[in-house]
Amino acid sequence: MMKLTRRPLSLSIGALVILSVVGSARAQTSRERSTKKAQAAAEQSAKAARVFNEIMATHEKSIPSDLLNKAEAVAVFPSVLKAGFIVGGRGGSGVISRRVAGGWGAPAFFDLGGGSVGLQIGASSTDYILLFMNESAVGSLLGDKFEIGGEGSAAAGPVGRSASASTDARMNAQILSYSRSRGLFAGLELKGVVIKPDNENNLQVYGMTARDILTGKNKISMEKMPEGVRIFPQTLARYSKRR
Repeated sequence: MMKLTRRPLSLSIGALVILSVVGSARAQTSRERSTKKAQAAAEQSAKAARVFNEIMATHEKSIPSDLLNKAEAVAVFPSVLKAGFIVGGRGGSGVISRRVAGGWGAPAFFDLGGGSVGLQIGASSTDYILLFMNESAVGSLLGDKFEIGGEGSAAAGPVGRSASASTDARMNAQILSYSRSRGLFAGLELKGVVIKPDNENNLQVYGMTARDILTGKNKISMEKMPEGVRIFPQTLARYSKRR
């Protein structure tokens, strides 16, 4: 009888060892994936902050401070790739921070794609900045996707030290858009561009979707943000502190 029970017992122990090894390997893979996502999130936030810094550093060609102070949220999509000429596809990712009491909130991750650009002929990549000027504009970001020119329109934003010379259409627009390509920064009207949340990244970094990050009651404080992503809201705060 002893010989009959030892073999099943040894098989059970072997199975447990295999399951343990497989479980450890999966846990390690998950940790590695999480680390890579955190690094990618930090890099994306740093790129967006660098683009915003460079644009705002040229005062006579930057976003007017009085407009920036009115914005409810700011999006930066750095190095968006473009294919074709006047009509072409685009693809890129970026971050959006919403204004909160005392500064700016955690950057939510979004993707940008589609659409056409008439002023960027031959450009291989372009930086885009969008100002969401009111609550309604921010609300447009909360669905599965948002099409500029479909659900909402974006006017070319004015540049320079003051927005006083801008038209009423620009001043009343819900979204103001800008682009920088080959060193040239200017307002640009976007059409057919689709913005949608990258909730795989948002959940990996924050454990929250873009909707919760931008509108949730429990806003993520600067102290609770992952250290790597803080650079973007900190950069926005350098140029605009409204309340």
